[in-house]
Amino acid sequence: MKRKPRGLAQAVVVGEEVFLRGLTASDRDEFLDLMRASRRLHKPWISAPTNDAAYSSYLKRALRPDFRALVLCRVEDGRILGVFNISQIVGGPFQSAYLGYYVGAPFAGKGYMTQGLRLVLGYAFTELKLHRLEANIQPGNTFSIKLVKRCVFQLEGFSPRYLKIAGRWRDHERWAITKEVWKANLRSG
Repeated sequence: MKRKPRGLAQAVVVGEEVFLRGLTASDRDEFLDLMRASRRLHKPWISAPTNDAAYSSYLKRALRPDFRALVLCRVEDGRILGVFNISQIVGGPFQSAYLGYYVGAPFAGKGYMTQGLRLVLGYAFTELKLHRLEANIQPGNTFSIKLVKRCVFQLEGFSPRYLKIAGRWRDHERWAITKEVWKANLRSG
């Protein structure tokens, strides 16, 4: 009898090659090893947790009701590939949140993040009942921009000195998708 990959039982959504599940304390070592090995890829775009204190803080944020840390894992073996963060989730008439994400260097450019983002959108618009999801991306981060374009996010604007990353205020482009655009893309794609 074939064993289920580690973490698959905790999946919030499963695709063909990848699945998403919540971040846990037991992910610490694998996650930190992957993020340490990915520092060069991530610089200067993000500051991923790379030590115990940063991971503890991240895990604490992940437990808040307005935040979801979704670990992207491979169906084949349950290995952590990257992460998607849905933050500042606001309900009521706004029904909106912010999206952040990053992949581990060994898994970059293999299509996992595209598959994962498509799963995240389904989760955000059906399970979380959001109407809008916004990703703020530095203009030079071409791989990230290509990712959101593949998933039909639309460029909405430019925000100078928008987020402080690695000690510097950095410009960002605002990319967003609404539930209606996501649904229309599902029907046409």
